[in-house]
Amino acid sequence: MQPEVSPEKLREFRDFAAETAYAAGRLTLGYFRGGVRAEFKGDDTPVTVADREAEALIRSRIERRYPDHALVGEEHGQTGPEEATCRWYVDPIDGTKAFVRGVPLYAVLVALEVSGEVCVGAAYFPALDEMLVAAAGLGCHLNGRPARVSGVRELRKSVVCFTETATFFQEGRKASFDAVSEAVYSFRGWSDAYGHALVATGRAEAAVEAAMNPWDCAPFLPILREAGGYFGDWSGEETVHRNEAVSANPHVKEELLALLGRTDGRPADAAARRGPG
Repeated sequence: MQPEVSPEKLREFRDFAAETAYAAGRLTLGYFRGGVRAEFKGDDTPVTVADREAEALIRSRIERRYPDHALVGEEHGQTGPEEATCRWYVDPIDGTKAFVRGVPLYAVLVALEVSGEVCVGAAYFPALDEMLVAAAGLGCHLNGRPARVSGVRELRKSVVCFTETATFFQEGRKASFDAVSEAVYSFRGWSDAYGHALVATGRAEAAVEAAMNPWDCAPFLPILREAGGYFGDWSGEETVHRNEAVSANPHVKEELLALLGRTDGRPADAAARRGPG
């Protein structure tokens, strides 16, 4: 579904999202590998001064530029008009566990939802200086060059990414984890947002997460769609609101989703669980 926004406006939103993610990302580099310490929130996920300062920067830019828009962020929740048709989703550091350990795969994520459709996404990986950005109908680009999913057609020849083994077990999805791990060429962890970026740029065939918040993944719906792939839930719906996520190229999508249907029973409170962090 295409949002009712002109290409000119979408281009404006896309460029703003990329510029904002870049500015926040450069801020985080001032703390990266600098001995920054993490605190732990009530859900046991880490947060640092870099997370808080980066989100404050992103919020200030959005509030100045688009005061009538709403905003949902990992660290400060939702602000702005409840009735707003435009809603930004931001994660100042996706992959804080990686960030505090000096692993360069963390990302700054900025996405825009218009009338319920996520149509703009920017994912910036500061330590790698990789900017992946897309908007509906305008394509997907990595550092200014067109990005496309891979052409691998068989799951048994596919590289599939995930973040943490424990998340699958906590969500009652060990059977799905085992089924995928046995079916693919390589099932690799510690990916966070970078796993989905790898799919969008043809460097992996799929990425799977058993727990996911909208701010952890919102940019990847338009990014994967514009790159020729799929992003959505485990049942095949393109959404960022199901507390789970799959990125895939179109050739392996259906076989992968069939394997993910093998569940040993999700906990009753799964919808309230944390993302990978």
